[in-house]
Amino acid sequence: MTAAVSAAADRFDTRQRLILVLLCGTQFMLALDFSILSVSLPVIGADLKLPTSDLQWVVTAFALPSGGFLLLFGRAADMFGRRRLFLIGMALFTVASLVGGLAPSAGWLFAARAGQGFGAAILTPAAMSLLTTSFEEGPRRNRALAVNGSLLSLGFLTGVVLGGVITDALGWRFTLLINLPLGILALIGTVTLIAESRQPQAPRLDLPGAVTVTGGLLGIVYGVTAAERNGWTSPSSFVPLLGGVVLLGAFLLIESRRRDPLIDLRVLRRRTVGWGNLTGLVTFSMVTGVVFLLTLYMQQVRGLKPFTTGLCFASLGVAAVLGGVVAPRILAKLGVSGTLITGLSLQAAGTLALVFLRTDDGIPLLLVAAAVIGFGHLLSVVAYMITVTSGLPDEEQGLATGTAYTAQQVGLSIGTPIISSIAVARMDSLRATEAVPEALLGGVHLGVIVAGLVAVAAALVAVAFLRRPAAPATGLQDVVTSPAAGSATVS
Repeated sequence: MTAAVSAAADRFDTRQRLILVLLCGTQFMLALDFSILSVSLPVIGADLKLPTSDLQWVVTAFALPSGGFLLLFGRAADMFGRRRLFLIGMALFTVASLVGGLAPSAGWLFAARAGQGFGAAILTPAAMSLLTTSFEEGPRRNRALAVNGSLLSLGFLTGVVLGGVITDALGWRFTLLINLPLGILALIGTVTLIAESRQPQAPRLDLPGAVTVTGGLLGIVYGVTAAERNGWTSPSSFVPLLGGVVLLGAFLLIESRRRDPLIDLRVLRRRTVGWGNLTGLVTFSMVTGVVFLLTLYMQQVRGLKPFTTGLCFASLGVAAVLGGVVAPRILAKLGVSGTLITGLSLQAAGTLALVFLRTDDGIPLLLVAAAVIGFGHLLSVVAYMITVTSGLPDEEQGLATGTAYTAQQVGLSIGTPIISSIAVARMDSLRATEAVPEALLGGVHLGVIVAGLVAVAAALVAVAFLRRPAAPATGLQDVVTSPAAGSATVS
């Protein structure tokens, strides 16, 4: 009888299901849009007469604002209304998608991608805070976060597959125009289903904090992205990186002295928020780096076509879906910290297994290892999102989700440049003594070793800092026991 009552309490009603589809579908769309143009870049360059050296800006123009402005708009959502910001962000993202799909030149496309990035920066924290405030903490919220995490990761991975399919069938412009009907449906659904939600007593906007944190994140994302093309010692890479670090240091100093800070450092110093976001940054950055390496291996070492390459990534996507299905059960068995550690360990194991790839063999190994990576990555995403957002009052959900998705977007932005620069340096050093396929494979091997070891380090961080009970935080509720887990979730 008790089990039946508990199961009934865990179910979503019809309105909650529609809200879940709307908000999680939005996150899927944003994640898909981040990666969907990756396979299409050569076609875009030929169509718009864009030099190969500038193709990266199609991705970077989106990544800079989407990663740089998340914290600012996360606080703005708390202050001015989460539904209002969601509608503004969705409208901007939809219009920018239309402009990008019709872009007559590279300049128009870059501007449209930047507009999409701004829209994503507004949408992401608003959607996530609406999700967490629409479902009470416990079984339903954990299930909602599991669905959201599954669609988030699946969106990024699906983009890699669909980019090649849509480009071959309809042309690259439809990878952007596909957002139009989705955006219009989301706008209608938001007005119909979701009530306004905001912090009751909104503080004044912290402009000095907003300027320094946004500038710092922009500098770091730009510097890391530039390093992929120009090298880490180039002034075009080093100067923005140094400037970004200085601005983030100034931000922390400003926040420690503000009466109404953009980020309450007491929240940021919470073990679950600080270390949880670090694990989120690692799992996203390393999976994007591995996707790059596998693309390089399949196309340049094994000679597969882009369409076939995309299909090979299906094993990773299917495993991510499976991870989303079973994540609630694993959470119930292991708790949130145990699930996070397990997910990071699986992602690391699958990544390190790729060191056995060969120039004449390895596709079966690749498919299995990619599935392990996808499954582990999904578990990590679900667990880290629950870790960061649990135990916080509604008025701080925008801030918490802003930091979580900043970690996500920064991870998505810097993973490929970091791992690819390591791999390419190794390839260049091997070209003098090895044939081209062997040199390329040597770079792939070093890249997966680094990505795997970084994931191992993140798992050790979770063991060290996220398993023991958190010290009480002044004025804040610590992460509590989840009825879905049946035990302490994060502690």
